[in-house]
Amino acid sequence: MTKVSDLYEAMCRIAPLELQMGFDNAGFLVGHADREVRTVLLSLDITPEVVEEAAALGAELIVSHHPVIFHPLHSVTAEGEGALVLRLAEKGIAAICMHTNLDIVEGGVNDVLLRLLGAEPEEALDADGCGRVGSLAAPMPMAAFLSCCKEALKVNALRYVSSGRPVYRLAVMGGSGGDAFRDAMAKGCDTYVTADVKYHQFLDAAALGLNLIDADHFCTENPVMAMVQRKLQKEFPAVSFVLSGRHRQTISVF
Repeated sequence: MTKVSDLYEAMCRIAPLELQMGFDNAGFLVGHADREVRTVLLSLDITPEVVEEAAALGAELIVSHHPVIFHPLHSVTAEGEGALVLRLAEKGIAAICMHTNLDIVEGGVNDVLLRLLGAEPEEALDADGCGRVGSLAAPMPMAAFLSCCKEALKVNALRYVSSGRPVYRLAVMGGSGGDAFRDAMAKGCDTYVTADVKYHQFLDAAALGLNLIDADHFCTENPVMAMVQRKLQKEFPAVSFVLSGRHRQTISVF
């Protein structure tokens, strides 16, 4: 019999908790550790739609990237900030959330992202170990790289500035990484792919000669969930691990 605690121990091997950043709240956040698990839903976020999807599947556990409890909860009511936690508890669904530890760990969010874009990880981007740097097999025109990026990440649109340089030495940071564009420059990169980039960051990157691409928060992080699925399925063949079909890119483009 596979229990929630078994899955939690496996996730801690995949993304050790000691790697999480100080502000984070990764870990086993909702449920009973000794509950038997037959079906697990994997999703980047735990949203109301994801909870209903898990319930429809008969899943006893959701494994996500973003924590379902992040800021201190002052109440757990149907209308308040703890509504999702209450919904999970009412439906008997546990939640394991691995956040910055899954970003930082070798083979995690940023290694998966960099490999999807055609480069092998060589080093961390910043001092915290977030982000990765690597080189393509050969330089690629920016337009061609944008097309590859859009297809690989299944993103509905890209926001970017082009310095006019071809893409060769690449930095990535899944999720909100706009602040690290200077780290990409310091690592000798010509191109940086991340998300949630601000206007002034685009301006500064262009002035410095860096190709800067905002490829959406969801789309730069979600690919890691397939990696987690493969690892867990191999370790627990009797359990069904299902990638969410309801949770998709949040931001629409008109």
